[in-house]
Amino acid sequence: MSTLALTTPARRMRSLARAEFTLLVRSKGTLFAALFVPFVIPFSMKQTVKGMDLKGTGLDVGTVVLPAALGFSLLFAVYSALTAVYVARREELVLKRLRTGELRDNEILAGAALPSVAIGIVQCLVLAVGCAVLLDTGAPSAPHLVVLGVALGLVMFAALAAVTGSFSQSTESAQVMSLPLVFVSMLGSGLFVPLEVLPDKVAAICQVLPLTPVIELIRGGWADTLSSGDTLRAVVTAVAWTLLSVFAVRRWFRWEPRH
Repeated sequence: MSTLALTTPARRMRSLARAEFTLLVRSKGTLFAALFVPFVIPFSMKQTVKGMDLKGTGLDVGTVVLPAALGFSLLFAVYSALTAVYVARREELVLKRLRTGELRDNEILAGAALPSVAIGIVQCLVLAVGCAVLLDTGAPSAPHLVVLGVALGLVMFAALAAVTGSFSQSTESAQVMSLPLVFVSMLGSGLFVPLEVLPDKVAAICQVLPLTPVIELIRGGWADTLSSGDTLRAVVTAVAWTLLSVFAVRRWFRWEPRH
């Protein structure tokens, strides 16, 4: 590739993203987890949600399953998949070689994240339309909150993937290192059990988890259950996690193999 083609940040990241997408397609395991797992889990929990007592919460099956579906997409298509990508490229010395060229550090990380983020966006769109049709959720009452929640989630989990990758020694350990956040998010961020049906003290603790504000914004945007104060709190929590993750990446991200 000529030097002229790498004269702007946008062109440099586009070139890197194209190469990364090619490598991602070749990784069958990562691609399978990113593409299919988020579609399977939410619809498998439909019967469980039907058995919940949602009276007085303002929610129904659709407004529980749909945000959960988008949350699973962020966890698997973006966070878990991108964690493995960062570790694999570091251990293959790809990141080290890229730093010797024109690409800046933030461009390298952002360019490597673009394919996973793009897959996450497409999945969220497909899942939103699919759930709206199959679960009769209709259009969101406040679409701007849904868009804001997804956007914050994409940026946050891309940054968290870089943080987790910093402490993973291999692609195999990257999958293990990402599991704690995945499990905690599944159990405590309203994916399986909405915070509205949890005891107040438990719900208050769960509200500070990284995925919780994203789910609250998406669910509130669909069900119109968020007050302005709740919306502000969710945005502040999501931004705080993102800034903390960016700080951690700047402080601890490893560009060379850990062994």
